[in-house]
Amino acid sequence: MTEGIPQWLRGLVDHEPADPTGVNPVLNRTAMRQVAASGVRSRKAAVLVLFSGSAESEPGAAGGLPADADVLLTQRATTLRQHRGQVAFPGGGVEPGDDGPIDTALREAWEETGLDRAGVDPLAVLAPIFVPVSGFDVTPVLAYWRVPGDVRVVSEAEAARVARVPVADLINPANRFVVRHPLGYKGPAFAVDGMLVWGFTAGVLAGLLAVSGWEREWDPRDVRDLESSLAAVGMTL
Repeated sequence: MTEGIPQWLRGLVDHEPADPTGVNPVLNRTAMRQVAASGVRSRKAAVLVLFSGSAESEPGAAGGLPADADVLLTQRATTLRQHRGQVAFPGGGVEPGDDGPIDTALREAWEETGLDRAGVDPLAVLAPIFVPVSGFDVTPVLAYWRVPGDVRVVSEAEAARVARVPVADLINPANRFVVRHPLGYKGPAFAVDGMLVWGFTAGVLAGLLAVSGWEREWDPRDVRDLESSLAAVGMTL
């Protein structure tokens, strides 16, 4: 799965996501411990963490990150029952015909964004993460978009937006902080492209950036109210 991958993505493949700042509870949600503690029967799901950008590293850039590197995100429809309006990776629940988490992630990405899976190179299958709100045991699938193509909102019932967010914006310290949910949750967040990325998606991104070699120093002591941060970009809980 990793033969011939761009060198600038090597850190993500060779290392597990990490939380050096201690503000990323998402990475602590191993499925077995959470499910055993809650008595909830989890459902399996997978998401596609899809990076694109030049195959060649950028000389002089931290970790060789090319200037055109980006990651594919969606904004869920506000009419959905769970996680409505939130920014997410393409993905969803496992279906009977799926051949493992890679197949699930690619199928869901095609259904949500029209992604041509032929241009995608899967690189690694990360450890599953339990999402208490929905009861899903989610496996992130790390991949490289070798041949990027058009993506779009396929079904407005599922997604309000599909965006390719520059990695340069994600690692910009001005766009990073910690959010506090009214119910007590605190975790990393990104204000990018007119959206607030928080929760599961931000936790996975933050964990990957921490081992990428691209990350710039940011202030994890900058804790902001989640509802106010969402309102600032026209979003709501």
